[in-house]
Amino acid sequence: MSNLAGVKVMVIDDSNTIRRSAEIFLGQAGCEVILAEDGFDALAKISDHQPDVIFVDVMMPRLDGYQTCSLIKKNARYKATPVIMLSSKDGLFDRARGRMVGSDEYLTKPFTKDSLLTAVSAHVRHE
Repeated sequence: MSNLAGVKVMVIDDSNTIRRSAEIFLGQAGCEVILAEDGFDALAKISDHQPDVIFVDVMMPRLDGYQTCSLIKKNARYKATPVIMLSSKDGLFDRARGRMVGSDEYLTKPFTKDSLLTAVSAHVRHE
């Protein structure tokens, strides 16, 4: 596992439990974690923090994960930022939909510490 110290990771999920566990796992690996509870919250925080990797839950009220991902990827500044979808459903249709809006990976919940850190490692551009 490469060292993830200083990598900024945004986790967008309406579940407090998921946010907390992601924050703990990522924090232990040395990541800087930015939490958002929904797409609107995330879009407000993204320019302040400029995350290196973004995890977004598919099922969220108001603005779902697909819409959030699509908005992030439509912004020229964040087009290259890896977006990883989080979903409790592991269907082909969901994966395809994730790809259509430009997501870079699809992770099934509940995730483990390893799967989360592996996903971050895979998408961080090593200087």
